[in-house]
Amino acid sequence: MLAKRIIPCLDVKGGRTVKGIHFEGLRDVGDPVDLGRHYAHEGADELVYLDISATREERHTFTALVSRIADGINIPFTVGGGISTIDDAARLLDAGADKISINSAAIRRPELIDEIARRYGSQFVVVAIDARLTDDGLWHATTHGGTVATDRELFSWAREAQDRGAGEILFTSMNHDGTRSGYPCDTFARLAATVSIPIIASGGAGSAADIAEVLTTGHADAALAASIFHYGEITIGALKAQLAEQGIAVRR
Repeated sequence: MLAKRIIPCLDVKGGRTVKGIHFEGLRDVGDPVDLGRHYAHEGADELVYLDISATREERHTFTALVSRIADGINIPFTVGGGISTIDDAARLLDAGADKISINSAAIRRPELIDEIARRYGSQFVVVAIDARLTDDGLWHATTHGGTVATDRELFSWAREAQDRGAGEILFTSMNHDGTRSGYPCDTFARLAATVSIPIIASGGAGSAADIAEVLTTGHADAALAASIFHYGEITIGALKAQLAEQGIAVRR
């Protein structure tokens, strides 16, 4: 049985780690390098850094910060936000990122997934899908940090991303992000049945029980969370101990 991964997410704006609800009402929670080093020491399996305003501000992702992160931590990390070309991806991978995450640019031009996967391999490509459940009963993918709705539907878009060469899907429920109300596990289970590549669950973690549920009932391969780690409500070591007690395979 493959071990489930625990991945702290660090949303970055203006060089600082921030956290809010639905990407709004942002609060400063610390230096991204210091936090990353802290989580690595606690036992995080990977880290995800998202430059949450890069796309909206039409600028490139924080390359200099990525170099600092690579020098400061010893676990794999993924970087996303503002990546719109293969040159953007190359710059971040050269700066030390282990994977890149693409979202808005992939929806705008899906061929970008093929191009990056062809040059670097699928293992370097995470396709992030920020989707919202709408009144029509469908999960619609959004862009620009969840602010712009699209006609892309979660499950068909995830399948296309996989077919184009994505190595992982990072699905964030915009309905649940920052609410600490738990993950939409039925949706994650359906997504897991739709694609064969690993799924990272994001959006809604409020407790160890929420994470255990999405890793089992939701069939996610990894759980990404922010608030419960940033505010010190549970350590990664304590979380992994609770998961292991429930028979969930984790790296200790």
